[in-house]
Amino acid sequence: MSDQTVTELLKRAYFDELETVMNYQANAIALDGVRAEEIKESLKQDVQEELGHAEQLGQRLKQLDECPPGSAEFEARQESLQPPEDTTDVLSVINGVLDAEEDAISTYRSLVSAAAEADDPVTEDLAVTLLADEEAHRTEFRGFKKEYERD
Repeated sequence: MSDQTVTELLKRAYFDELETVMNYQANAIALDGVRAEEIKESLKQDVQEELGHAEQLGQRLKQLDECPPGSAEFEARQESLQPPEDTTDVLSVINGVLDAEEDAISTYRSLVSAAAEADDPVTEDLAVTLLADEEAHRTEFRGFKKEYERD
């Protein structure tokens, strides 16, 4: 794989993180009900972490003499993470988060491989770190899902 593949994956991950920030924030505001409080708090905390991921990815792009992309290049992809019409439908938000985390995990795995093949250990290390964060988020929301499916 080439350096161009690495940059394309960095840009995709950058946009994915920013889209996740938008959707986590929207859901943290939109959800209603006592059962939603823990999910809302988790999403609020994750907003800051995901924003940090985007910052790191943007910085890495800059270090590779690339400009982080602006909104004109953005294309929304997280359909399942849109705030639900029923603001008490916490399970749909949990499932949307899991979809977003699976997508991020897939992107970071691809970035790890592409960076290794391009002999870019700095990007590879960043991707491994972010991959671990996304896997931790997935584990947390899998736990939430188990609780909601049990009820």
